[in-house]
Amino acid sequence: MSEAELSDQRRLARNLNELLQELRVAQAGVQILFGFLLSIAFTERYASADSYVRVTHMITVLFAAGSVSLLTAPAAWHRILFRRGRREDIIEVANRFAVVGMGCLALAMTGTILLLAEVVIGGWPAIVLGALAAVLFGTLWFLLPWRERCQDTVDAEDLD
Repeated sequence: MSEAELSDQRRLARNLNELLQELRVAQAGVQILFGFLLSIAFTERYASADSYVRVTHMITVLFAAGSVSLLTAPAAWHRILFRRGRREDIIEVANRFAVVGMGCLALAMTGTILLLAEVVIGGWPAIVLGALAAVLFGTLWFLLPWRERCQDTVDAEDLD
């Protein structure tokens, strides 16, 4: 293996390790959220919840489940394709999964805030809090990073 190929393999290994570390951070939070959301359905108060709360809860659970599946998929891809020379493919797919998984997590967090606000204060104030949560997650997790990315003048390949 040439020095250039070895350097490229080291860069890919570093990129994959960084991505998997980032996913570990997100996975812990989403798994706790998922467990919390599952436990709600088994409370006495949930039995008397109206259809709006039940549908919102189900949609929120589905987004949390989607997030769990997307954020854990890169580990499965890595394990199944381990030592097959597919590291670059794994990184590309894992990056897409991570971004979409974070989107699902943002929606699950927004739904959770909406549900809690509905139970605590109800009505339009709850919807406003849910909307504010969506704006906060959307801005911090997607809008600001994408804006920064679009402003980059450095070629990403030079920095990896």
